[in-house]
Amino acid sequence: MDMMKTLSALLASATLFVAAPAFADGTWAANHPRRAQVNSRLANQNKRIDNGIKDHQLTDSQARRLHKEDKAIRSEERADAAVNGGHITKGEQRQINRQENAESRQIHRERQAGK
Repeated sequence: MDMMKTLSALLASATLFVAAPAFADGTWAANHPRRAQVNSRLANQNKRIDNGIKDHQLTDSQARRLHKEDKAIRSEERADAAVNGGHITKGEQRQINRQENAESRQIHRERQAGK
């Protein structure tokens, strides 16, 4: 019976040892600076699109298309993070930033054309 208690205690300790780093990684990934930077830009561009609708500089169809592109970039960021344990690499961040830059220019052009 002592052997069973010892084994149970050992198993419980091992479970905590494995679970604690996984929890820490999840917390770290949620606040990772590269993901935060990408998501902040996506949120800003989303606001710019919404403001373009309010200002009548973008049509509903233009806004839907831009939101769709924004959503695709966000999906890519999430997929990259899922593959990399909750964070994105510097290369992935650069790629996503290039896509965001292109979308930002597109939002600007379309809003300027709508003036």
